[in-house]
Amino acid sequence: MRWQGREGSRNVEDRRGSKGKMAAGGLGLGGIVIAVVVVLLGGDPGALLQQLNQAPAAVESSTPPSAAEEELAAFVSVVLRETEITWSRIFQEQVGQPYREPILVLYTSQVQSACGVAGASTGPFYCPGDEKLYIDLSFYDDLKQRFGAPGDFAMAYVVAHEVAHHVQNLLGLTDQVDAQRGRASKEDYNELSVRLELQADYLAGVWARDAQGKNLLEPGDLEEALRCAQAIGDDRLQMQAQGYIVPESFTHGTSEQRKRWFTKGFQSGRIADGDTFGARVL
Repeated sequence: MRWQGREGSRNVEDRRGSKGKMAAGGLGLGGIVIAVVVVLLGGDPGALLQQLNQAPAAVESSTPPSAAEEELAAFVSVVLRETEITWSRIFQEQVGQPYREPILVLYTSQVQSACGVAGASTGPFYCPGDEKLYIDLSFYDDLKQRFGAPGDFAMAYVVAHEVAHHVQNLLGLTDQVDAQRGRASKEDYNELSVRLELQADYLAGVWARDAQGKNLLEPGDLEEALRCAQAIGDDRLQMQAQGYIVPESFTHGTSEQRKRWFTKGFQSGRIADGDTFGARVL
């Protein structure tokens, strides 16, 4: 991605290196599966965060960020700024209302959010309670080493996906899905979660289209994003974690679905074309 020399966002809250309590203790097999699902990116982290809040606490130490991490911090700041520019224009043109910019929180090891306390193993997430995105930059190494999805635009896709959850929150979609918690069956609620996540992938694709129009994408960038989307599908992660898949437990969508909806957003550029809730076939 051609990002050097571009303006970074003013909406970055840097909490890296701050000391605090780190959740500890065993989650068991069920908890491990939940943790893997949350690492898929985004969604509602409340349940897992509450569990982490109840775990024993330990003090974590801080270390100065490396030069490579500082460069990555500058990169995600530029990506966030580009999403701000894109969504401000799209909201004006397609929604008819102003876009309220989210805050991106960079942290090390653990962080306190309005959704609770989270550790780095939670993965990047968006908390609608405070309209903030939370990212431990070590997740970039996870993308390369654990998920086999290297490249700066893979990380840009991660940021864009979390911003997309903010867009859904502003449009009232997050509240509509959350209102079904406890009302719908577990299987039905999981399907709503899948539809919400696939729409976030679609909206990330909408941003990528705009980035391409501004000549920010380099050869191979789109492939990096698609590889990342494929790497974090429910089916693939469940196979890696437990050796078999349970479709009714999916909360984010399959690898194929995530790639396809991101591609749809990239091809369309319009919010209205990403109605995953009205789609018969995901």
